[in-house]
Amino acid sequence: MTQAAPGTETEYADDAYAVVVPTLGRPSLTACLRALARSGGPRPVQLILVDDRPDAPVAALTDAVPEQLRPLTTVVRGGARGPAAARNAGWRAAGRVPWIVFLDDDVVPSPSWGEDLALDLAGATYRTGAVTARIDVPLPPDRRPTDWERNTAGLATARWITADMAYRRAALEAVGGFDERFRRAFREDADLALRVLAAGWTVTDGERRTTHPVRPADRWVSVRLQAGNADDVLMTRLHGRTWWGRAGAQRGRLPRHLAVIGAAVTALACAALGRRRAATACAGLWLAGTAEFALARIVPGPRTRDEVVTMALTSVAIPPAAVWHWLRGQLVHRNTPPVTADGTGEPPRPSREPDRERVPS
Repeated sequence: MTQAAPGTETEYADDAYAVVVPTLGRPSLTACLRALARSGGPRPVQLILVDDRPDAPVAALTDAVPEQLRPLTTVVRGGARGPAAARNAGWRAAGRVPWIVFLDDDVVPSPSWGEDLALDLAGATYRTGAVTARIDVPLPPDRRPTDWERNTAGLATARWITADMAYRRAALEAVGGFDERFRRAFREDADLALRVLAAGWTVTDGERRTTHPVRPADRWVSVRLQAGNADDVLMTRLHGRTWWGRAGAQRGRLPRHLAVIGAAVTALACAALGRRRAATACAGLWLAGTAEFALARIVPGPRTRDEVVTMALTSVAIPPAAVWHWLRGQLVHRNTPPVTADGTGEPPRPSREPDRERVPS
């Protein structure tokens, strides 16, 4: 196993691939790599683990690597700058491998993953910049899912998710890889795919399957996730207001959160000015909006005492957190220019490659 070794200029077959796994050293990494090792089909020519922990010893990751994958494995530092920067460090360390397959450290590739990936790559044309996977999120069979479980289940229908995504190296080079301004695991995948499409490549649907278990989370995870509202502002600056539809992304409840916070701020202002009737009316609007939000999250869930308490508390905290991060994004990204496609928008075409394209399912 090598550490922080640069990629070499080895000649690779057209369907050769490297696997890049950015990781914070979570216990789930072991299950991910064991499943990768057990998977049938052609093996990766390289496995790049990107250690994105701050000041963590590189050697701490080596125990998670199965014996059969150790000769292929390189560990590089990610710099604790988020998954976008970590993935960039990984694919750039892979040398000239034609395909880069990004896996998250908490997914479990299926037993036939390697064979299915080979078929996915065999169906690619010179225009194919990326091939998606099918993500399965197992939910409890004996009860309704919690709010957090439903949130994670959304990954199964997310477009272009990099929990398991194969990118042609040439496409990554053409657009400069991931935008490292996305510091969280949110929207960096949609941004990259939109830029790849704008550069003239296509993104096709693959058939390989990967399981994404619901990882443990504390009561306040939904409040922390509101930081993504700043990333949505960045996406709008880069790709315009139509990016939501092109990326198949949900618009969320930000307009309602703005209304709820507007009512709360107005209630406080009216109270300070001694306008009790107006303050009471606005406070009632805030309470009604907050109650509606809490009920919308409680009703589909298991309705246990702990879940109801969590939904009640976080439904109060989410609107101000969402509005705060949205305002922060407006300030931070106010001068961000839109993405412009460079060049002709036509990928280089090998003379031996037929012009055929598989229709996404």
